[in-house]
Amino acid sequence: MQEKDEFYYRLRAKIKNNINKIYENDKLPEYLLFAPDIFYLLIELIRDSEVAKSKKVKLGVVISYFIVPFDILPEALIGLIGYIDDVALSAYMLNDLFNNIDPELIKRHWAGDKNLLKVIQKILNDTDKFINKNIITRLKNIIKK
Repeated sequence: MQEKDEFYYRLRAKIKNNINKIYENDKLPEYLLFAPDIFYLLIELIRDSEVAKSKKVKLGVVISYFIVPFDILPEALIGLIGYIDDVALSAYMLNDLFNNIDPELIKRHWAGDKNLLKVIQKILNDTDKFINKNIITRLKNIIKK
């Protein structure tokens, strides 16, 4: 099994097995369940030869952010809720990609069962319900560089 697959399945199992422990917001578990599918999408996009190298650099940054357990909201310390900033950062990155490359290129790598554009829009619209505005600004700055 490839490393990306191992991380995907571990993350999916971790979230599914612990989702009922999250009570802060009814929508939060739904957003956290997007994490494995989004991670898988990022990996597939970075491997795709049609994606520009400049975009792959940013994808690499977002993938690294996902994997590192100590980031702005560290899942190593706060548990599953710590993945919400990873999901938000990924949504900002994917939104940027949708605006700059062929959307079909992105969609063909999506393994989720929901409409990818709607998922990204939903995350972008609701991020401020889960994350402090200062953190949102920091996340956006990560992909602007």
